[in-house]
Amino acid sequence: MARYLKQAKPVSAAQNSSQVSSIVQNVIDDIRNNGDTAVRMYSERFDKWSPASFRLSQQQIDEAIAKVPEQTRKDIQEAQSNVEKFARAQLRSITEFEVEISPGVYLGQKNLPIATVGAYIPGGNYPLLASAHMSILTAKVAGVKRAIGCTPPIAGQMPNATIAAMHFAGADEIHILGGVQAVAGMAVGTETIPKVDFLAGPGNAFVAEAKRQLFGEIGIDLFAGPTEVLIVADDAADPFAIATDLLSQAEHGVDSPAVLITTSTTVAEQTMQYIDKQLRSLETAAIASISWKNFGEVIVVSDLDEAYVLADEYAHEHVQILTRNPREALEKMNYYGAIFLGEKTCVSYGDKVIGTNHVLPTKKAARYTGGLWVGKFLRTVIYQEVTSGEASGKLGQLCGRAARAENFEGHARSGYLRAHKYLKEEYNWIKDGLSGERHNL
Repeated sequence: MARYLKQAKPVSAAQNSSQVSSIVQNVIDDIRNNGDTAVRMYSERFDKWSPASFRLSQQQIDEAIAKVPEQTRKDIQEAQSNVEKFARAQLRSITEFEVEISPGVYLGQKNLPIATVGAYIPGGNYPLLASAHMSILTAKVAGVKRAIGCTPPIAGQMPNATIAAMHFAGADEIHILGGVQAVAGMAVGTETIPKVDFLAGPGNAFVAEAKRQLFGEIGIDLFAGPTEVLIVADDAADPFAIATDLLSQAEHGVDSPAVLITTSTTVAEQTMQYIDKQLRSLETAAIASISWKNFGEVIVVSDLDEAYVLADEYAHEHVQILTRNPREALEKMNYYGAIFLGEKTCVSYGDKVIGTNHVLPTKKAARYTGGLWVGKFLRTVIYQEVTSGEASGKLGQLCGRAARAENFEGHARSGYLRAHKYLKEEYNWIKDGLSGERHNL
């Protein structure tokens, strides 16, 4: 039976959600009606940013990249190489096919890329340049022709490293623009911001709400909330490593849940002690300490089977397995955004460099979806062709009967016409429709 040594504090259900929703709706409506004028007003208000053009010229991009340290540029490109390799492997797994389901009846599917994609790369507390790899690069691997990237300025300055990442990822346009104004601008289109078909990328509560409100008008990757991490550990796990890895995700934001489920009371208690010690020197402790205090949980269970069941109930974004046999979790668990097996692996690898995508489902969305991947940027379309007259006639008879069972007479006639043409079936409605004359239908 689960025993909580530390439990998250109750959270208000509303949590200012109605206020966020109202603000976002007003911004979207304003941008829809007033285009660039509204975009500029909100950029000035929220980011103190109002350049002559939000879109960067090639010269500005080159100048920004030149200011990025050489090692950082190399690191960006190495991380992007890993992301590209994994995305291309995913692309190869999505097969097109054509099958002859009966003589002369061919059905098939094709994978066509979305034409124009918008990618939001967050700034805020951290310049999340890795999000450029995950969204823009993955879209380009899928074959997207036009990728528009938006990222906010940081303290009124150009985010040079993020610009470099967006450029190396293959962005066709880079706009220094943040928040709801960036998301709404890309979704509805303005005089200078192209309208996109699909939006990808993480963001704060306002960005997430904007994507939610615009979904349907455009496609989105997923509804994302605060970063989540859950670690399953046995008595052989290193409490110091657990503490380090929990805090690595707690620093994302003051509302990021970090959960430990372990079979060992000793591991649980030592982990909490190490977290308290590490928070004294962690540079991001101002954020991580609040997140851990309010949303951190430590749970002791009787065995790993109970741990896996409980972890599935959480259905967290990131699940890390620190046990003697970590691959057992692949067989025992079902609900997670991404799983990280063994101490040699960590969630931070997935966030930054290993090659898998870090845009993942939160708030139990892992129960019905996976995260962003190359397939999100593809439209799987289908086609049909009947080359056999006999097959068409028999399908027509079947279609006629099936449609009349549903009272769809127009559908029925469409099918029976083929039975008439190819099986020589006679139908009074055809004779009446042709006024008694036999035409070559």
